[in-house]
Amino acid sequence: MSNTRVLFIGGTGTISSACVERAAASGMQVTVLNRGTARRPLPPGVRALTADVRDAAALRAAVGEERFDVVCEFLAFTPEHVQTDLDVFEGRVGQYVFISSASAYDTPPRRLPVTESTPLRNPFWQYSRDKIACEDVLVGAYRERGFPVTIVRPSHTYDERLLPTLGHWTDIARLRAGKPVVVFGDGTSLWTLTHASDFAVGFTALLGNPAAIGEPFHITGDHAPTWNQIYGWLADAAGVTDRRFVHIASDTIAAVLPDKGPGLIGDKSNSMVFDNAKVKALAPDFCTTITFDEGARRIIAHHDAHPDLQVVDPALDAAFDRLVAHADAAGLV
Repeated sequence: MSNTRVLFIGGTGTISSACVERAAASGMQVTVLNRGTARRPLPPGVRALTADVRDAAALRAAVGEERFDVVCEFLAFTPEHVQTDLDVFEGRVGQYVFISSASAYDTPPRRLPVTESTPLRNPFWQYSRDKIACEDVLVGAYRERGFPVTIVRPSHTYDERLLPTLGHWTDIARLRAGKPVVVFGDGTSLWTLTHASDFAVGFTALLGNPAAIGEPFHITGDHAPTWNQIYGWLADAAGVTDRRFVHIASDTIAAVLPDKGPGLIGDKSNSMVFDNAKVKALAPDFCTTITFDEGARRIIAHHDAHPDLQVVDPALDAAFDRLVAHADAAGLV
């Protein structure tokens, strides 16, 4: 593993930065390719290549004639994106790891826990359908030509910079201002949350592992609190004891906030619990070490220490006020 040459396309996002850090710490020879504009620094010893991955010629120029044991693709979202990678890397990579999404699974789920054999179908969210289409292209390349693909489906993965709630920091600002906070549904659906550092343990165990070739894996925590717990732990971490959560149907929220609708109806409003036996067979050290009660404390502490991250969306705040007022007038709360 220490001699494994790994290229991360992306490498500075919530998930990929944790994976880059762990891969480098394990002794892998890590290169990161992106536009070079991210705010997260790379770990010492990680080589950086700069290119716009949407520009095929620039991508080819950046990687030159290099061969990699593993290419980890975090920035492909459409079949055209993965086709570019096939054109550039086929025949010169030992393993191509595509980051898909657990939102690609049958939505709403017909059976829990979700396994890798759960059908892929999401009629509500184009993002998920595009990921499924990417998988189709790559599975076809594996079946037809033996292209060495591994598919990874993360669920909701976070770190201290990322709030998982509908309104992000706007929700925390509302809590601290004593305003009601909108929670979709009745708040009792189960939602799997995975800290990025835990995800990285499972992910890096797949890199260079021949048993992972041609296989899909979801990598998620075993921690699935309710949304009421998630919001409650954030309120606790924010020091708010007098809090009011207003539960509103997801369809109603989607009608008022149409940009939130696909990700809400096509993902967050459904209980999602996963069977992680498959990835644990290759990554026996993978488990949940950071549950969200601790994650919430880390998120609030980090945001309190970085005021520039405390971004309140005035339009969203006003929409929440309208939703609460409507619920009050209808006697729903």
